Amino acid sequence: MPRPAPTALTASNVVLRILILLNWFYGAVIFAILVGMFTAERWLMTALGVSPSADSGPLVHGMRWIAVLGLAGVPLNFIVFSRLLAMVNTVSAGDPFVAQNAARLQAISWAVLGQQLLQLMISTIARIVWTPAHPLHVGAFSLGGWLAVVLLFVLARVFAEGTRMRDDLERTV
Repeated sequence: MPRPAPTALTASNVVLRILILLNWFYGAVIFAILVGMFTAERWLMTALGVSPSADSGPLVHGMRWIAVLGLAGVPLNFIVFSRLLAMVNTVSAGDPFVAQNAARLQAISWAVLGQQLLQLMISTIARIVWTPAHPLHVGAFSLGGWLAVVLLFVLARVFAEGTRMRDDLERTV
């Protein structure tokens, strides 16, 4: 099987490092918005397009919870990006079929599952606080996301079994 071009691995390494930095930046922005919702609520809500009114209270409360859940997504994203970066590095080293990569895929699987559950919670909150005067549009169920969860768990198991089989073969040769 042909090995991936070093430029593709280098590009993957760079992109994943950038995504890790952007993830932390995203977390800082969400944290700042959350703090602003408590310290400068009226100004921030106006900036976000929510005009102050008597019925905007539940929307503001829901947006606070959505921000908290958004913060919970930051470490999940970090797990995915950092484990994938470590896997790219093992491919670059020429030995991707190691037990650590099976464990990394397992961790990625759980993190993506967590992301999907967060998305369900966020969309549920958005549906609860949505009103015609204050619509809150948030993506809901993602079939592709749930399919990715299943695929990642299966792939983690395939990596684990492949690694075990390779280790058994090396011991017999």
